[in-house]
Amino acid sequence: MKLYTVLTVIISISAVFAYINYRYIKLPNTIGIMVMSLICSALLVTIGHFVPSWSGTVIDMIRSIDFQQLLMDAMLSFLLFAGAIHVNYASLKREKWPIAIMATIGTLISTFVVGYVTHLLFGLFDMQVGFVYCLLFGALISPTDPIAVLGILKRAKIPHSIELKVTGESLFNDGVAVVVFVTIMQIARAGLDNMSPISVGELFLVEAVGGIIYGIALGYVGFFMLRSIDNYQVEVLITVAIVMGGYSLASVLHISGPLAMVVAGIITGNQGKEYAMSHTTRDYLGKFWEVIDEILNAILFLLIGFELLVIEFDSTLFLIGAITILVVLAARLISVAFPLLALKRFINLEKNAIGILTWGGLRGGISVALALSLPDAMYRSEFVTITYVVVVFSIIVQGLTIGKLAKRVFKST
Repeated sequence: MKLYTVLTVIISISAVFAYINYRYIKLPNTIGIMVMSLICSALLVTIGHFVPSWSGTVIDMIRSIDFQQLLMDAMLSFLLFAGAIHVNYASLKREKWPIAIMATIGTLISTFVVGYVTHLLFGLFDMQVGFVYCLLFGALISPTDPIAVLGILKRAKIPHSIELKVTGESLFNDGVAVVVFVTIMQIARAGLDNMSPISVGELFLVEAVGGIIYGIALGYVGFFMLRSIDNYQVEVLITVAIVMGGYSLASVLHISGPLAMVVAGIITGNQGKEYAMSHTTRDYLGKFWEVIDEILNAILFLLIGFELLVIEFDSTLFLIGAITILVVLAARLISVAFPLLALKRFINLEKNAIGILTWGGLRGGISVALALSLPDAMYRSEFVTITYVVVVFSIIVQGLTIGKLAKRVFKST
């Protein structure tokens, strides 16, 4: 099926589902779209058992989409830049330590806790999966996705500082988790015996620090270009070039493109808007990236729902996935509570913040994409199924209950 035809079908279905959800169902947009795509997928799977030809075309179309490449190589750069460009740096700076701690130390804690317990869990079901591969799963399931939950939390009127923690952590831990994932992937390919702690540290630092430095350079190159002209069409085009050209070059340089996009987005959205843009440009630029963000997230959550069509059904793996939900939640609690409580004297830690950050730490498309990027030899099918179970539970159950939890918690304080 031709790429244009596939994109036409995806965007058209996204628009129809978004309309139905907004008009009748009234769920948060991304969650509503995903719920409807899950229902359609389940119906197609059921129909396919009786009339295979009816569902075959849709299944073939979904299989023709390289979800991993689409998200990691195309959509992620736009989503991270669009999220970062709306973040207020002055406010973010006040929460820099909690965000930095959760995005780095918290992500590493989550990776190792999930990896270790998952390794034990596989053993209980007589499935021999190497520890390094379980660590890969820990890394891919650790990044959080705030898109489905931020609107809900805003309506629940949570403290602005917690909202910043959720947004800032998710922006940076996406980048950190990808770096951790890539580092562990290199270890898995080379073998533990062929990788020294120094070489592992070098690989991590080059990816992470290199990505941040590159993002600063990219942001300021864009800033000087924006400051030298006053034409909103050209200025919007420059920001698109920062994302597309900058992200592509980052992969050539073997540094973290996601971290670079976050840093470049923060610079563009703060210093760029303040000192390099007219009021007209700020207005158009903000609306442009807001629309891009909404469209891409609608497509992303639609595809997450339709990925059900290509997931291999295995009762044992679904049971492991159900148990892993609890493991991931426990790891999230530990990765949030341990570093924040350890530094409670030095940071602003709101009452009930740990509970909200734990339950509001939704998993999303990046986890599915990273799982799909695994080669077959690294237990791809097993981890894809388990990841899918965790992500669907996270988005639907946690996403639809976090608002009530937040209202109840902060109403009583």
